[in-house]
Amino acid sequence: MCQVDEEYNGLLESPVASGATKKCNKCKETTAALVMKPGESLCRGCFKEHFVHKFRAMLGKNRIIFPGEKVLLAVSGGSSSCAMLNQVQEGLGQNAHKKLRFKPGIVYIDEGCLLGQSTEERQKTMAQINTLFKMTGFPHHIIPLEMVLNLPPSVLEPVHLATDDPAGSYKEAVDHFMQSSPVHSVDPRVDRSELSALTDGTNPQLIAEAQTQTLQELFSRVKTLTAKEDLLHTLRRHLLVSTARTEGYSKLMLGENCTRLAVKLLANIALGRGAQLAVDTAFCDPRYGDIVAVKPMRDYTAKEISLYNYMWNVPYVFIPSLETKTADKSSIQRLTESFVVKLQVDFPSTVSTIYRTGEKLQTASVTEDIERAPLKCLFCMCTLDTALGETSAFQATLISEQLSDVGTTPMQASLRPDTQTKCGAPCYQQDGEEHCQAQAVCCSHKGGDSMNLESLLCYSCQQTVKDMTSVEFLPQYIMSEAQRRNRRSQIRHEISEFLLTEDSDSPSIKADS
Repeated sequence: MCQVDEEYNGLLESPVASGATKKCNKCKETTAALVMKPGESLCRGCFKEHFVHKFRAMLGKNRIIFPGEKVLLAVSGGSSSCAMLNQVQEGLGQNAHKKLRFKPGIVYIDEGCLLGQSTEERQKTMAQINTLFKMTGFPHHIIPLEMVLNLPPSVLEPVHLATDDPAGSYKEAVDHFMQSSPVHSVDPRVDRSELSALTDGTNPQLIAEAQTQTLQELFSRVKTLTAKEDLLHTLRRHLLVSTARTEGYSKLMLGENCTRLAVKLLANIALGRGAQLAVDTAFCDPRYGDIVAVKPMRDYTAKEISLYNYMWNVPYVFIPSLETKTADKSSIQRLTESFVVKLQVDFPSTVSTIYRTGEKLQTASVTEDIERAPLKCLFCMCTLDTALGETSAFQATLISEQLSDVGTTPMQASLRPDTQTKCGAPCYQQDGEEHCQAQAVCCSHKGGDSMNLESLLCYSCQQTVKDMTSVEFLPQYIMSEAQRRNRRSQIRHEISEFLLTEDSDSPSIKADS
């Protein structure tokens, strides 16, 4: 038995010193201020140097953004995008090491209409965002989500630009910039008088009430939160690309961090976006052609960003989203995030392992020939993964879905899954005529051709549309582009026997002398 007065003669180990009394692992002089991970403690100065170096090294290593180029920063008001804005602001300073030399602009998408916020609440949020953006001096654009209803169909057409050798082009751009700029700097700030002109039309009162109701009606037709988040992400990205093209920006900078990309990678696999993983998680996203999306924050974990914002008082605005205060099992995205974050607590290398696995994925080369370019999804604008053979896993999945339907009648077995109707009910063929389950006459054939929407979508976007009770309230630019593609496909099918392909030997025609 142990005794109270028993002496151990120093055999007991002394308690391990806390992180507050450890020395910095990098400089070996200053007391550590934080613990990045087990065995890695840094002081304030070394942590900031490490944070800044990682951001500028990411941009310098990839050589995607050229000197003097206009770059649009997509800032949501959260900690990650605001940290990205802070890094750009400091990198453009006069005394910055490895100075950034592009011309930034800021854009914010107001999604308050989908969160049930009143006009006063949306105005309060916009005022906070406007104050945050004015502190930077950069030109900024605050755009309500309702503006997505006014986009032109051209936003869904990727613009292919002929590019030369990237290394040579970048070097030539640097030389030209250094010769044309005597002070070797870019002043991205604009006059205060110009800022008011850049933010015109952002007042929620200026947005038509009908547009707000139409957008709310669209999301009310979506049955699951998973499909709502996926549809919102699609519309938000379309609006960002359209804003970049309209305002003359050639790059779009996103604030997705390492933790968010790890969650996105697993969630996309669950959503059936395996074919698009490389594009969704890579540093450079060239799917839009003339507008290239980059992710300079992809090497930062959520913990690093939170510590940096706290230690250097980086301002940000908390803005709720669709999944705010929802249960873990409310959506696939929310469940995946909860799984990864909780696993990260017990296994600190979880996020980095998933992230490094995603880095090994490679994107397919972009074809500059528009005629030979693969078909793009109407929503996410990625290459269609449904144009496969009968022995593909995709066709096997479709067969499994059809066989797993419970209570399928012979009439329902002949239903065409690719036919979309205005009433939301499927159509079937009987006695050589088209019929609708909801009406006596097929509504999809009343006064026009049927809208074959699913054939224009990738597998994951097809699941999003299937979770909608009706596609009637989709934005007009999507429906117009769908009609154009369907007409183009129909005409190509009609004249296919008259077209010459690469495999066919074209006869040589000699003119009579």
